[in-house]
Amino acid sequence: MGVAKMSKVSFTTFQLRGEAYQWCHAYELSSPAEAASLTWTQFLDIFLREYVPQILKESWRAEFEQLRYGAMTVSEYAVHFSDLARHAPALVATVRERVRRFIEGLHPSIRSSMARELEMDISYQQVMGIVRRFEGMFARDREEREAKRSRDVGYYSELVPQ
Repeated sequence: MGVAKMSKVSFTTFQLRGEAYQWCHAYELSSPAEAASLTWTQFLDIFLREYVPQILKESWRAEFEQLRYGAMTVSEYAVHFSDLARHAPALVATVRERVRRFIEGLHPSIRSSMARELEMDISYQQVMGIVRRFEGMFARDREEREAKRSRDVGYYSELVPQ
């Protein structure tokens, strides 16, 4: 979407209502005039501290620790991973840790194919590209097996007298 980091804060605070708006307005009034504007990360951290109960944050962290690829697509898994990782920053403090945790949550057939990447200094974006290619290859293999199976079933049903 290409929204600049400073614009994210302005856009979000513009949409706040009620108590959240009052809180934000009070925060702005209490900040020194010469203070730098909040970055998106700073705003998000402050907002979450103010409005998200600790028990919910702990629940998100636990969900992150248990997150597995399962029946999701790689893109869906990546979205859940990124959303929940925000609530467990100590667990993904470095790029290497983020990559390792992401790979560990993948389907075993993909995870075993990614063993080399665990040993390399590779970016999260590069891992995503590799995993998406694996997902595409596995999907094509599955489609080919299913097509072969349906051809075989059709062939055998022609041999069986009715």
